Amino acid sequence: MKIKHIIYTFLLAALLISCKSENNQKTVKAETEFNHFVEQFADIKVLRYQIPGFEELTLKEKKLVYYLTQAGLAGRDIMWDQNYRYNLSIRKALESINQNYKGDRESENFKFFKTYLKRVWFSNGIHHHYSNDKIKPEFTKEYFVSELLKNSNSELSADIIEVLFNDADTKKVNKKSGNDNVLSSAINFYAPDITDKDVVDFYKSAYKGPKGMPVEAGLNSKLVRENGKLLEKVWKSGGMYGAAIDNIIIWLEKAKGVAENDKQANALSLLIDYYKTGSLDTWDKYCIAWVTSIEGNIDWINGFIEVYNDPKGYRGSYETVVQIKDFDMSRKMKVLSDNAQWFEDNAPLDPTHKKENVVGVSYKTVNVAGEAGDASPSTPIGVNLPNNNWIRQQHGSKSVSLGNIIGAYNNAGGTGRLKEFAHDDEEIRLEEKYGQISDKLHTALHEVVGHASGQINDGVGQPKETLQNYASTMEEGRADLVGLYYLMDPKLQELGLTDNYKELGMAAYDGYIRNGLMTQLIRINLGDEIEEDHMVNRQWVSAWAFEQGEKENVIEKIVKENNKTYFNITNYEKLREIFGRLLRETQRIKSEGDFEAAKKLVEGYGVKVDQQIHKEVIKRNEQFTSAPYSGFVNPVLATKLDENESILDIVVTQPKTFEEQMLFYSKNYNFLGTEN
Repeated sequence: MKIKHIIYTFLLAALLISCKSENNQKTVKAETEFNHFVEQFADIKVLRYQIPGFEELTLKEKKLVYYLTQAGLAGRDIMWDQNYRYNLSIRKALESINQNYKGDRESENFKFFKTYLKRVWFSNGIHHHYSNDKIKPEFTKEYFVSELLKNSNSELSADIIEVLFNDADTKKVNKKSGNDNVLSSAINFYAPDITDKDVVDFYKSAYKGPKGMPVEAGLNSKLVRENGKLLEKVWKSGGMYGAAIDNIIIWLEKAKGVAENDKQANALSLLIDYYKTGSLDTWDKYCIAWVTSIEGNIDWINGFIEVYNDPKGYRGSYETVVQIKDFDMSRKMKVLSDNAQWFEDNAPLDPTHKKENVVGVSYKTVNVAGEAGDASPSTPIGVNLPNNNWIRQQHGSKSVSLGNIIGAYNNAGGTGRLKEFAHDDEEIRLEEKYGQISDKLHTALHEVVGHASGQINDGVGQPKETLQNYASTMEEGRADLVGLYYLMDPKLQELGLTDNYKELGMAAYDGYIRNGLMTQLIRINLGDEIEEDHMVNRQWVSAWAFEQGEKENVIEKIVKENNKTYFNITNYEKLREIFGRLLRETQRIKSEGDFEAAKKLVEGYGVKVDQQIHKEVIKRNEQFTSAPYSGFVNPVLATKLDENESILDIVVTQPKTFEEQMLFYSKNYNFLGTEN
């Protein structure tokens, strides 16, 4: 599970993952001297991040980081193809135009083209990285064909050109109730003719793994129909995406050679075997080896992992994150991991839904050294893996907070939106004093305690089977609620994590409700419903809490003289009790596999939008020029070589522009054809 950072300073209390560079810019150590901002276009702000601690690594450790980063980038194009079957063809054409167009580059239309290209780069394809809507060009088809393609000697098939401008494949992922979610989703996890029924029928008889140890069926394959028969095209060496995977393997072999210890080396060996064979049993063995390998300063995430992009919750998007341990913050946050059983024992859950032993929950604050696939350019801020429930229960999980990513977000923002949407000066004061620490603690509680807590009743299937299209938003909401419940618990102060648990909790509750009922609406178009899982979960948590507290006026809806709406919490202790009741219910739903209850909660509270509030929020937000979404360019790890081409050192440089990095990646990590 991962938490995407899609909130900014006005939301910080609400929670929410071989080159030689010509740029010899030194990595600036002082945070205040480092320029995080790269550029802004459309609804996107592109930032930079530093890698604290990299210079303190040994050469062997630097090599490990470098090889793992290269392995991640080697599979970059897999994510593009997963997102949409025509993405690689489209990118090739767009980049050709960008490099070779001989016409007027100062025209308004060409500027529209450049913005479109950057939006496609940022989203790893033609569908918005967050809304899943197809990105609409602001230039015409005629201009694209007769001007851009013609005057750059670029090619794109007529059928694909039509897709750019028509209403086909408008949603990358469609999870709306009442639709054939697979058939109406453009995601390339299924052939275009595959239906919901096909998926259900196929996995009734598909290999599920040994008894009590179910594999993540479908995780690393595309479901297609050949000669009238359903079958999986497995993503492996010699299979689908084999050319990219072979390059991933090359770099993982190099990484194994410089592993910090035997456990790391063993985990990397199993990951390599998994990529070679495509075996999900091997994937589980790798996950166990990886989650129990906790020594060392370097760690990684690599594979087909998160299933948010699959409307049926089977297939994993390609993702890599390379991490360096943040020694100071990890020591401070380890206390949550050490007390995970206390949190489980004291949670407001039905006793039958609690774990008697929370196994192996490890928590680290890490600094990211490189990301690719689903983690880049839009990146998570927290991750809890593995996702397979039986492995988590028997062997534990790893929870990490991406410290330098969170820091970059926090240092690149302002306070304007906070002042606009906060109810009063006290709310602003609490946010400014406790917003960042409450954000970090919510992330930690969400990941360490939230995703690790609770258990499924005997005989009940996995959430993707029982809760189906509601599984992801229900799980994220449940983990959010764990964090919310404990953010106002004196235990946090007792553990030395805050100097004032009440004010910390108040700041967190203010931010969550403000976000869930109002400010997150800036990210969707007027008239649209909410579809993205994390946005949906924040609204159903907030809206249910608002309704439950209405009689006692726990959360006031206030319209001031300026006709601006605010939500003001009048009783924080009562709100905590409401969050606790909702947590109990969401755990019951997961434990019992109660699909109808999940549907009622999500559809009743999480999807529909108050159009008057939405209109007002958009209007009030017009004064702010900062884009609502952010992401990152990656630092470049450049090798210094001796006369024998052996690595003497690895240095960190920064790309000058977003375009520079995207073109560099396309040139150097282009291992797939346009049709896979």
